[in-house]
Amino acid sequence: MFFNKLLLGLTSFRSPLLQGIVPCVAAAFGCQIAAGIPSILFGTERFFDFSGSVTFLAVGALSLYLPALRSRAAAAVNGVAPDKLPALPSLTQMISSVGRLGAEQGAGARDWRQVAATALVLIWATRLGSYLLSRITDHGTDSRFDKIRHRPARFSFTFFMQALWVSFQMMPVLALNAVPSATLAASKVSPTTAIGLGLWGAGFIFEVGADMQKSRWLREKRDKVHDQEFLTGGFFNLCRYPNYFGEITMWTGLATTAAGILAQRPVQFALGLSGGVPGIALTSAISFLSPAFISFLLLKVSGIPLSEPKYDKKFGHRKDYQEWRNNTPRLIPKFW
Repeated sequence: MFFNKLLLGLTSFRSPLLQGIVPCVAAAFGCQIAAGIPSILFGTERFFDFSGSVTFLAVGALSLYLPALRSRAAAAVNGVAPDKLPALPSLTQMISSVGRLGAEQGAGARDWRQVAATALVLIWATRLGSYLLSRITDHGTDSRFDKIRHRPARFSFTFFMQALWVSFQMMPVLALNAVPSATLAASKVSPTTAIGLGLWGAGFIFEVGADMQKSRWLREKRDKVHDQEFLTGGFFNLCRYPNYFGEITMWTGLATTAAGILAQRPVQFALGLSGGVPGIALTSAISFLSPAFISFLLLKVSGIPLSEPKYDKKFGHRKDYQEWRNNTPRLIPKFW
């Protein structure tokens, strides 16, 4: 009963946007608190990245199932017997119920675009989480945490930032999933949906391809198949940080898809917005907060600023490294 009332309390906003966003952000911070406490107590970062991926999975699933969970919680609070509570629908049931009318539609109905956007995040999070867990299992530690793993205040801040990262990255999906499915079912499929999904696919290829290439290169170096000191071929011949380019492109794709859908007048009205320029500007800002934030992190905080000085210090005296660094774009691939 406590959790049912908590869920209803977290969704008791007049704004459908806040109804969909607030409980998911709360879940992100809850997951990171649960992961952070034992990690800080034992001074280990082994599950830090993995916990981030699990948080993406949890928040994505919650966002998709939130209408059904809210309906179930309301029924429980109103005294409906446990065996009479509305069942949680499967993904197939969610999509197939969208075209029905009135009470037949069901509280858990979802438009295919909502399911697709959420599924893409879950695919990305599962792939990245397994890759990062495998990497730290092989290496044992992560050098990013060498100076903070035994400093509880600074270490705890990384979990706070990870919760914030998940929340900001998920904004296009959270906003999209806040739209009543019946409204989306009646809306048109805009060109931005296809453009956004295409961008996501291209970004996924870059990120996965670069990670696989680097893993294979490290494994072959360890097995003495080659004696190269740094990786310059394949994706890394197109730009120096192809995995970062891929990640930014993926989130830009999801933001493009969400922003195009959220800009439609019926969707704006369903979210309690005016449907004019201010409403479209708001939903576009919410959507593109995701790629803007990940770009800021990777370009200014924890990505390139940590990696590049380390490589420059280690290989900066070598002419082959200087040639690769000077002739290869940092982030935007060179295809010619």
